[in-house]
Amino acid sequence: MGVMRLGYVHVRVTDLEASRFHYGETLGMKVVHETPNQIYYKGWDEFDHHSVVLEEGGVGLVKLGYKVEKSTDLDAIENRAQNFGCITERMSTGSNVAVGDGVRIVLPSEHVVELYHEIDYVGTEVGLLNPDPFPRHLVGVGVPRIDHALITCEDPAAQERFFSEVLGFRPVERVVTELDDGDLIGSWMSCTNTPHDIAFIKGENGKLHHFAYNLTDWTAIKHAGGIFAMDDVSVDVGPTQHGITRGETIYFFDPSGNRNEVFSGGYQTFADSPPITWTADQLAKGIFYIGRELNERFTSIVT
Repeated sequence: MGVMRLGYVHVRVTDLEASRFHYGETLGMKVVHETPNQIYYKGWDEFDHHSVVLEEGGVGLVKLGYKVEKSTDLDAIENRAQNFGCITERMSTGSNVAVGDGVRIVLPSEHVVELYHEIDYVGTEVGLLNPDPFPRHLVGVGVPRIDHALITCEDPAAQERFFSEVLGFRPVERVVTELDDGDLIGSWMSCTNTPHDIAFIKGENGKLHHFAYNLTDWTAIKHAGGIFAMDDVSVDVGPTQHGITRGETIYFFDPSGNRNEVFSGGYQTFADSPPITWTADQLAKGIFYIGRELNERFTSIVT
C-alpha cells in the first residue's frame, strides 16, 4: 500500500506561549511532549504519539510526515525519490521525538517530507473496548485529528508527478488553465478514500497555505466558528462550502499567522475513481462554492 496517511505537521511559530492557548484551549489538542522550544500535540481520536509540532522561531512549514504501511516501503520510496532526482536522507530513530527510522525527502517544490513506519503508539482517548463516540472532557473545538495540508509550488505538474510516481498518491481533483492541453495550476491528491490528503496550487516554492483538522459535520463546523468568536481567533473565510472536495470549512489563523482549517464532509474516492477537472475560470466557484469569490488575503498569504 505504501503511504497510509498524513501523520504530522511541523510548523514554526513566533511565540510558543501565545500558540499554546490556540492549539490547546481553542482547538483542544492535548500536549504530549515539550522541549524548551517545541510543543508536541495530538488530537483525541489519533492513535500515534503526535500529529502537530510547534517550533518557536519564525513562521511557516518545517516539514510534513507521512506514515507508511511497511518498513520495506521506505526502501522502495527512497529508490523512487532518488530516481526522480530528489535529495534524500535517512533519518534514524531519535531524529524525531517518538518516531522510528525513516526517509527524509526534499520535494521538487523544496518542501521537506518525512516517511516513517514506526511511531510510539499512544491510543485514542476513547480506547478500543466499548468506546464512547467522544471523550466527555473535550476542550474548545475538540479537534479529533488532522486531515490534510495544502502547499504552494512553482511547478504543480512536477509536484503531481512526484506524489503519483514516488508516493503512490492519485489525483482526485485538478485545476487547469483550460481544457485540452491547459497547464495544471492545482491538484488535490489522495492516498486514502478522502478527496485530498495533500493539495498544492501554483505559487512560491516551500510555502504553506494551510493545514486542516477533520470535524464530523456541518454542526461541528458551526460550533468551531462559535469557539473562534469567543477566543478572538482571526478568521479568514467561512463557514462555507467548497466546490472542490465538497467539504464544509472555516479558514483561520494561529497567533503567528499560519493558516489553519476545520474541514468536514467531502466524499469518498477510490483507486478507480477518475479525476475531476476544474477550469481556471471556475476556480472561485471551486474553492468557495457558495460565495464564488476569492479574497486577496486567501490567495496571497502563505507562510
